[in-house]
Amino acid sequence: MQEMTQEKITKKRRFAQPDAYVLLFFVALICALATYILPAGVFKTVKKGDITVTVPGSYHAVAANHTGFVEFFTAIQTGMVKGAPIIFLILFTSGALAVIEKSGAIDAFLKSTITRFSNRLLLLIIPVGLVFSVLGMTGIVVNSVIAFIPLGLIIARGLKLDPVFGAALIYLGTYAGWNVPVFAPQTLGLSQRIAELPLFSGIGYRTVIYGTILVVTLLYIYWYARKIRKDPTKSILGPDWLSDTAQVDDAEIGSKTTVTLQQKFILSFAGLSLLAFMIYSQKFKWTENEMAGLFIFIAIGCGMIARMGANEIATTFIQGCKQMVYGALIVGMARAVGIILDDAKILDTIVNALATVLAPLSPMAASIGMFFGSAALHFLISSGSGESTVLMPILVPLADLLHITRQVTVQAVMFGEGFVNTINPTSGVMMGVLATSGISYGKWLKFMLPLTAVWFILGIIFIIVGVMINWGPF
Repeated sequence: MQEMTQEKITKKRRFAQPDAYVLLFFVALICALATYILPAGVFKTVKKGDITVTVPGSYHAVAANHTGFVEFFTAIQTGMVKGAPIIFLILFTSGALAVIEKSGAIDAFLKSTITRFSNRLLLLIIPVGLVFSVLGMTGIVVNSVIAFIPLGLIIARGLKLDPVFGAALIYLGTYAGWNVPVFAPQTLGLSQRIAELPLFSGIGYRTVIYGTILVVTLLYIYWYARKIRKDPTKSILGPDWLSDTAQVDDAEIGSKTTVTLQQKFILSFAGLSLLAFMIYSQKFKWTENEMAGLFIFIAIGCGMIARMGANEIATTFIQGCKQMVYGALIVGMARAVGIILDDAKILDTIVNALATVLAPLSPMAASIGMFFGSAALHFLISSGSGESTVLMPILVPLADLLHITRQVTVQAVMFGEGFVNTINPTSGVMMGVLATSGISYGKWLKFMLPLTAVWFILGIIFIIVGVMINWGPF
């Protein structure tokens, strides 16, 4: 009887925690079936400078383009091709980190840092979270956050905390800024240009929003870390993760670790290279392609400083890449969902339905409706800039008719795009982070839902205040 009960529990657990690839396969399958149910339609588009925007009121039906058997599976391949920049960024990042780790530089640096802050956890969380949030808030580090997740995992392992803490420290730190951007040209700047607002206007109120979201996020991460320290079995991952920290010796962590001169050169070379990328990404609009190439450069440079031979550098780099194949390819799988919806011409149908629902509402209700509608749509359009180009031209004239300021409209869309980023299974970045961390989507969702609920409540409050103060300039 006990064996049968245990077998039922095991089956239930297996059913409740599908593999990330299985989850995305079924999401893609549901979207493919939806192409036979929802009518196909499109808005007309016009070119305004270098931006292609939709024309309000131009929605019209077009011939259906159902996703067939062959098209369904080729969409996965197309997703892999279109996701190649991020896929190779993940692989090359892991390869470069493997070279640096072999030199012992990361291990020595983190042990010395952990020794210093092991009993002052908040003093470790605040600076790391603040730095990454600024990088996210300005749009410097967004998709490339995956590259830094292994560092978060190493920190978590050294502190004897679970991978959820390590992933959250880096990922949520970054997205606490990206979800409520202040200077990001990719989403906020683009939306304000479409809304014909001054670039990065409304900075005062947006800084208040950013600061509030950041504080709440870091306190949530700190609360979770303290809970795990008091009782490791309270981890979202259950007690199984404890075996991964068994190799971390308390005496070793507590002892003083010295970073050698060679290791300092290696860390300085890698750090300065990343700093140069951040500067050049703003000046020359560098993207994931250049960052992936940068990690090849970092691997070679750090290997040479560590006096590794050419063959040793190459072998170590490839071994590091192999470890991230699972996490890298999940990005392409997520992209397949958007490809199916886009090819079937049903995204504009959904946007048109949203505008129809919002039209008769009051200014306050419509503003909140824009927020929730944008959030729902983001599960289908995981690109923030893509959603802005689709939604903003429709919502701006609607906002004018309902006497909602365009600044409030932009912020409602930013909240909608942002707050579901970290729970969206069609987000290649989020699924890449989870695959890199070894965290199932179900476990991550359990961790994220309370924080996401708080974000949404704060978003509603900020929108209501924005409507009440007639947040402008217009």
